[in-house]
Amino acid sequence: MTFSITLRRVTAVAARAAQGFCFQNRRSYHLAFLPPFLQKGILSRVESRELLSSFSFARFSSSIQKKPAADAELLRILESEIGCAKEECGEVGEVPEGFPFEIQDEEGTNVITLRRDYLGENIEVVVSMPTVEDTDDNEEGVDEETQGDDEKNDQPTIPLTVNISKGDGSVLEFCCTAYADELVIDSLCIRGNKVSDDLLAYEGPDFSDLDENLQKAFHNYLEIRGISTETTNFLYKYLISKDDREYLTWLQNVKYFLEKQ
Repeated sequence: MTFSITLRRVTAVAARAAQGFCFQNRRSYHLAFLPPFLQKGILSRVESRELLSSFSFARFSSSIQKKPAADAELLRILESEIGCAKEECGEVGEVPEGFPFEIQDEEGTNVITLRRDYLGENIEVVVSMPTVEDTDDNEEGVDEETQGDDEKNDQPTIPLTVNISKGDGSVLEFCCTAYADELVIDSLCIRGNKVSDDLLAYEGPDFSDLDENLQKAFHNYLEIRGISTETTNFLYKYLISKDDREYLTWLQNVKYFLEKQ
């Protein structure tokens, strides 16, 4: 009787131990009741699948990290172009003594802004990068006057907008084009301090249609406020230097983006 009770206790303890082991490792629990040759076959297939999965992931990861040959070629050419741009990028020339404006040059933009105060007026000049208009010199039947205009158009020009404001919020706006040793006023108008005023503003006739004396008076009006050919000639050199610097920065930013993983 005592032996039977002891045997049942030992059997129960062994069963609980086996049950705990099986919950800790379900795969081993299920395989424990299979013959040895079947256990070996199943484990081999499971390990093969795990190995194949690891190999496939490794191939996928390497395909992501490896850059195409075209990208490497592009980076090589960019590096060469950056070297050339550095050689051509000169220092900004010194501002002439007595230059009447404060220059605001923000990196990454294609304009600069000039500011000054003059007899209670606030003057702001927005100057864009130089441009060149190509003309066809081979056209037949071109008279001398037209040919002279074409030669003028072949020169680099600087578009600039001059805004002169006073305390009431109204603005006198000049749209100008600067050539070598010449400043041309294209148009002028009065801007109000309301958006609706700007939309309905009468911008006047073409500047070239105005009386010649009136045209000269407006040119003098700008010149005594610092908008002269001396100013625009310096701005042309300044903007050429800025264009070189912006191009170099642009190349470097593109290269940095392509190199990122």
